[in-house]
Amino acid sequence: MTVKPRYFCGKSLLLKLFQPLLSFSTKNDSNMKAKYLDLHHHLYNFNTKLSLSPKAMSNPLSPSSNFFLIFTLTILFVAYTFPRLQPKQTNLVFYVHNYLTGNDTSAITVASQRGPTSSILHFGTMIAVDDPVTVGPSIESKEIGRAQGMYVNSQLDGKGLHMVFSVIFTDGEFKGSSLEIQGADIFAMKEREFGIVSGTGYFRFVKGYGIMETEFMDIANLRAVLKLNETVKHF
Repeated sequence: MTVKPRYFCGKSLLLKLFQPLLSFSTKNDSNMKAKYLDLHHHLYNFNTKLSLSPKAMSNPLSPSSNFFLIFTLTILFVAYTFPRLQPKQTNLVFYVHNYLTGNDTSAITVASQRGPTSSILHFGTMIAVDDPVTVGPSIESKEIGRAQGMYVNSQLDGKGLHMVFSVIFTDGEFKGSSLEIQGADIFAMKEREFGIVSGTGYFRFVKGYGIMETEFMDIANLRAVLKLNETVKHF
């Protein structure tokens, strides 16, 4: 009895394999869809020429084996769609208002070696913050979020902080999203660079950095306005 060669898969199976990737990679891109259909045509023609004899199936690296075919199709598809998977870059500028005194206080001392009234300028002091984030340097400008987290004075001479906080956007283009910020804040430096280590919503899988500058400082009353200029990459 003669055994007819069996083809690995047909056109419908190829479509099932790549349709999920097609819907992601070709969103709002008719050129990518055309590339996909062209690729599918060539892959289907290639596939129908391959038969799986018992000898071929015994060697997974054989050009006519299931493994080799799937591997080849995957590499070819990734090569076609890779440009669409490049991250986007977003630049943001906003202002954080950090007030430890006054009727609009947004930060308080929660721990210190010198007691609860210790200044943020003393080593070991920990401050909890829920600072307004605005589009401009004035507290009267539009509020787009809150900076919530903590600062710890981590420098022996008291001149530097370690900051860990979330910028939670409550209005504007990025409403519902957030950025996680971590780094050092050395008062004497005009520009302080920090890391952006994570994010949510629009900023999922984010990575980036930011530059912090002091827009306004009232050292006697411990009130400050900080300008944050951030550059992030995300999908």
